[in-house]
Amino acid sequence: MTSNDAGDADLRRRWQELAEEVRGHQFRYYVKDAPVISDADFDALLRQLQALEDEHPELRTPDSPTQLVGGAGFATEFAPAEHLERMLSLDNVFDSDELSAWAARIKGETGDAAHFLCELKIDGVALALVYRNGRLVRAATRGDGRSGEDVTLNARTISDIPEQLTQSDEFPVPDVLEVRGEVFFRVADFEELNAGLVAEGKPPFANPRNSAAGSLRQKNPAVTARRKLRMICHGLGYAEGFSPASLHDAYRALGQWGLPVSAYTAKVSGVAAVAERIAYWGEHRHDVDHEIDGLVVKVDEVALQRRLGSTSRAPRWAVAYKYPPEEATTKLLDIRVSVGRTGRVTPFAYMEPVKVAGSTVGLATLHNATEVQRKGVLIGDTVVIRKAGDVIPEVLGPVVDLRDGTERPFVMPANCPECGTRLAPAKEGDADIRCPNTRSCPAQLRERVFHVAGRGAFDIEGLGYEAATALLQAGVIADEGDLFTLSAEQLLRTELFTTKAGELSANGKRLLANLDKAKAQPLWRVLVALSIRHVGPTAARALATEFASLDAIIEASEERL
Repeated sequence: MTSNDAGDADLRRRWQELAEEVRGHQFRYYVKDAPVISDADFDALLRQLQALEDEHPELRTPDSPTQLVGGAGFATEFAPAEHLERMLSLDNVFDSDELSAWAARIKGETGDAAHFLCELKIDGVALALVYRNGRLVRAATRGDGRSGEDVTLNARTISDIPEQLTQSDEFPVPDVLEVRGEVFFRVADFEELNAGLVAEGKPPFANPRNSAAGSLRQKNPAVTARRKLRMICHGLGYAEGFSPASLHDAYRALGQWGLPVSAYTAKVSGVAAVAERIAYWGEHRHDVDHEIDGLVVKVDEVALQRRLGSTSRAPRWAVAYKYPPEEATTKLLDIRVSVGRTGRVTPFAYMEPVKVAGSTVGLATLHNATEVQRKGVLIGDTVVIRKAGDVIPEVLGPVVDLRDGTERPFVMPANCPECGTRLAPAKEGDADIRCPNTRSCPAQLRERVFHVAGRGAFDIEGLGYEAATALLQAGVIADEGDLFTLSAEQLLRTELFTTKAGELSANGKRLLANLDKAKAQPLWRVLVALSIRHVGPTAARALATEFASLDAIIEASEERL
């Protein structure tokens, strides 16, 4: 065997391994509704395969995952249903350069004639509806694009899907109409579903997309009916007696016939306007009641769509701009508790660091033991995490299919890990567990001293977490009140504020000066600094406006407060 033959064999083996890995993930996604990697990780794998085939076209085969619609070739329990017109997928772009390159190809084919429709990319499951003489006769999943699964009985239970189309003077109902859309859960309904599953002792769904797919593909339509699935239509297939000039007109017709269409679709001219819509929804994606993972951009004019055509898996006249992933999967290494300034004991998830929405995440709050149970996570699980509101890391739930039996449940400690005091809820029925040792629990003291110095309270420069810990450990202060009687002599008992010559450091002098300034802070800052439960800056300002002094607040009746 020559070196070239060996190299070709290695390339072929690499292609086969990558193709099989992609197909395995497609099976879990489209058939089992139980993916074990994030959408972003899957997109990256598919792009690796695409790049390998682009560099070595001889590797590409007709049954490669790059040439087929996602659900192709998998046997399922549902009866097959052939689409009247192929139901394709979408190609993805991930940045402005890729979007501009796509738009340039469109312009090269159509000149400046094309307008674009910008639609929210709903993170759900695709569904095709067929109406004959205005009556629903079939609903099918995408499948391989030529045929999908017949889920008509289940689709009939979705309130957004009309059994009979409404007549319209402007747009007569066609003899045959094939319409495509997305079935999804609103976020609030998804959370309600998961809460019910946990209450029944069942594992929760990891995300709304998985739950929508699983709910639509139930063997018992009564189960689907109990789940609050929604649908939005976003395209046409085959039609007899309806030939719209544009998608914009088609959507107007769908709406008049009683089919659900999005209120957020916008028609624009030029790639700059498309980029503006992408940027806007990237910032406002949480302002809608369902999850979106990008923006779909389509050529509006139907005649231009026909001219542009399609590949074996996607139209050339449309593309999906995918936002940076908000979700990722990682390993839950441990759950440890932390004691806060009010004594609240909070479990935190310690995870293998993973990049989500542009930053690396390795730690996330689990709020309380009840929430840990509700999410159904075990130590050692592979978990799905996301950036809630693009900022706060949140553990969504476990990938149950990846459990190997070594996972273990989290047990809330009975005693405070910092001072050993018995833990208990502040009052019966509270989900939060607290350490009642407010006077001497080291964790509470440390957090309260740090809080006093914060910008929302006294804003004391030089009194950070390290300084608060040093003062308490040296015994210079016993609580936050002692800060305001600190002297230079006391600060000299801490290494942090002492020079090698045994004198007070410049940082120590600045701290004393800043503490002196803090004594003249307004009443509302004093109230915030006191670490009273439920009294933050807003409530503190209201109290300070109503009452002239701290004494007046102390003497006020409960009714007046």
